[in-house]
Amino acid sequence: MTREEYVARMNSEDDWAPGWDAVEEEFNRLYPGREPSHYGTEIHARAIFGGDNYLDGYSIYDSGKGYQHIVTFGMSELYTDEDAFGGEYSRWGYEMTIKLKEDRAEDCLWALDMLSNLARYTYTTERFFEAGACVPGNGTPLHIGTDSLITALIAVNDTSAQTLDTVHGKVEFIQFVGITETELNKIREDFDNLPILIENMKKENPELITDMKRKKSYL
Repeated sequence: MTREEYVARMNSEDDWAPGWDAVEEEFNRLYPGREPSHYGTEIHARAIFGGDNYLDGYSIYDSGKGYQHIVTFGMSELYTDEDAFGGEYSRWGYEMTIKLKEDRAEDCLWALDMLSNLARYTYTTERFFEAGACVPGNGTPLHIGTDSLITALIAVNDTSAQTLDTVHGKVEFIQFVGITETELNKIREDFDNLPILIENMKKENPELITDMKRKKSYL
């Protein structure tokens, strides 16, 4: 698409959201015929209107394989902006994902708040996430109010969603994976343990699905 074509469509279609469409197309490719559960953020709570929510929404796809695949909307450029056309990266250059071992989207809603906090961190500190990052917690379960041993996160390239080349630039999918405090401490002792952890997990869990009931340590 040329800039002229982009501007012409932008001016003729008020509701065109090419970045949003690109993300949905990739997940429709992964889960053909599956309608996601979508959760939009309240408009008045969005940062653009003075709120503290930096994401516009989330979609939760039932994989049909025993896990729910969550993707955010808002880390990349979702809507039309002539200044963003043809960029190398679309805004932050990624959307966030997580795969949770749950049967229902309703059991994943706590993770939306977690992803919202990660987005807020990036937008307010201008520090973005990339594959290979480790995100410590405060030693308590990621899912507040549970007795889960999963207390921290690592970031990897999504094991199934492919990098997009959009009209606004590249969009990767950064998948967050829950880890235990024991695993986190081993990574703190020696960061070379992080790729070892990923390799060990993938032997039993190639999709790197986060199981909040997991007791086993992979380090």
